[in-house]
Amino acid sequence: MKDIDETRAPLLEHLIELRRRLLWSLAALAVAFGACLYFARPIFAFLVQPLLKAGQGRLIYTDIFEAFFVNVKVAFFAAIMIAFPVIASQIWKFVAPGLYKNEKQALLPFLVMTPVLFAMGAALAYYVAMPIALHFLLGFQGNIGGVQQEALPGVGNYLSFVTKFMFGFGVAFLTPVLLMLLERAGLVTRTQLVRGRRYAIVIVFVIAAVLTPPDIVSQLLLATPLILLYEFALIAIWFTEKRRQKQASSAAAEEARSS
Repeated sequence: MKDIDETRAPLLEHLIELRRRLLWSLAALAVAFGACLYFARPIFAFLVQPLLKAGQGRLIYTDIFEAFFVNVKVAFFAAIMIAFPVIASQIWKFVAPGLYKNEKQALLPFLVMTPVLFAMGAALAYYVAMPIALHFLLGFQGNIGGVQQEALPGVGNYLSFVTKFMFGFGVAFLTPVLLMLLERAGLVTRTQLVRGRRYAIVIVFVIAAVLTPPDIVSQLLLATPLILLYEFALIAIWFTEKRRQKQASSAAAEEARSS
């Protein structure tokens, strides 16, 4: 019991602490949102670069309020990204006092890995997958049976496309964190994950088919990293198992010497 922090506060104190952490998180989100709203146009200009590179230089809006709400959504989307480290740190500060020392050591790496893997997935979506998908989707323009077919994407429609793409890839890249947490919680074992590899590959391709346009290149761009991340999770779990076994044997040897 010495490993746990001596902070057995009453329920009221826990609620006060929770309110404090929520207020800090909301304040960080509000400040980030205000700054991002001011720079909403440059941020959106960055987000439309894949569309420009795909040869589409025009966006329209048919609702009089659509352009304004797009700026608000862009600001909120960017604010979540910027404020996430502060929000995650506040969650950690609220949860950490109730954890044992070994639990803190186990969970902290996952907290650090989450934004890194999410950023990697979002970057892959923005720089690689989206340009390819847009080239495919805009390739249906042209003369069809004597009728000129032209793409005129709306600003709201394009923003929805971008955010779904980036969030989808970002969340998908959190697979190793999820698998390692499940193994740490005792819900699955490495042996079960190894045996279920073939089913995992099928699930990965189903996820890729749902999150990407219906072309094989975009699906492979998401499925291939996910399969590699699955294998990475298996390797990481193997190392953590070996470390836990070593710690357990050391603790047993020390106990035997003391007795």
